[in-house]
Amino acid sequence: MKPTTPPALLVLAAGMGNRYGGLKQIDPVGPGGETIIDYSIYDALRAGFGKVVFLIRKDIEQAFKQAVGARFERHIAVEYAFQELHNLPPGFSVPAGRTKPWGTLHAVLMAADTINEPFAVINADDFYGSEGYRVLAQHLRSGTADYAMVGFVLRNTLSDFGAVSRGVCRIDDDGFLEGVVELTNIERNGVHVRNADSTGRITALSGDEVVSMNMWGFTPHIFGQFREQFQRFLKSGGSDVQSESYLSSTVNELVLAGQARVKVLRTNDSWAGVTYRQDHPRVVETIRDLIDRGDYPDRLWS
Repeated sequence: MKPTTPPALLVLAAGMGNRYGGLKQIDPVGPGGETIIDYSIYDALRAGFGKVVFLIRKDIEQAFKQAVGARFERHIAVEYAFQELHNLPPGFSVPAGRTKPWGTLHAVLMAADTINEPFAVINADDFYGSEGYRVLAQHLRSGTADYAMVGFVLRNTLSDFGAVSRGVCRIDDDGFLEGVVELTNIERNGVHVRNADSTGRITALSGDEVVSMNMWGFTPHIFGQFREQFQRFLKSGGSDVQSESYLSSTVNELVLAGQARVKVLRTNDSWAGVTYRQDHPRVVETIRDLIDRGDYPDRLWS
């Protein structure tokens, strides 16, 4: 049966205060001062999402609501969830000396009480383009129990200013995810692309590979699976004060164990993000080109 409630959008924004040195320093990328989040919410609205949940930290709650969240409340239902270090399953505690967040798997789990409908997950500081939201919304409204991942073409996700980490996907003949291999040092090599691992081994890439950029679609059933996986992580690696539980690797484990099916929804849109400070002008240029092409108005909310 197809769900009657529009899908929700979960925006992972708990790291924003740290990443940008304060919310008021979020760099505009649009001609009207719009940030990347503005374009994400605009694209989600056009695609048919009915609610946005911002996953933030308690210590940036008021600043975030004033600087970011309040802008959207007249356009879409807005809720908040909080990623806090001490919010752990019963029987677990934060090891002495740990200040590092628990990672993106923990972040998604923190939104379980605010989401009862099919939902998408995105990073707050990544510009994904409109096509990913359209195909995700269609998938989430279809009533399928399968999860989904928006797959980007590798060459459309690279930085001109240094190496990047990407999850390179294996996809079966029916378009479902078979596995993800994390490559952590991918860079342009002339007209080609390559990855150099920590031992210096070079892997040549075509640039046509499909990669994950942390744009996912789930049903609420995932929360139970994620709880189990997070508890396993805490038992095996929770004492390491630097360890993190990643969303992509957890989904990969579920796929490999036959506990989840993930449909890969391909997009030819270019991803844009500020991996390096020098990337910012490219994001601005990307959006300017899309405005000139007619994909976005000059002012999103006028």
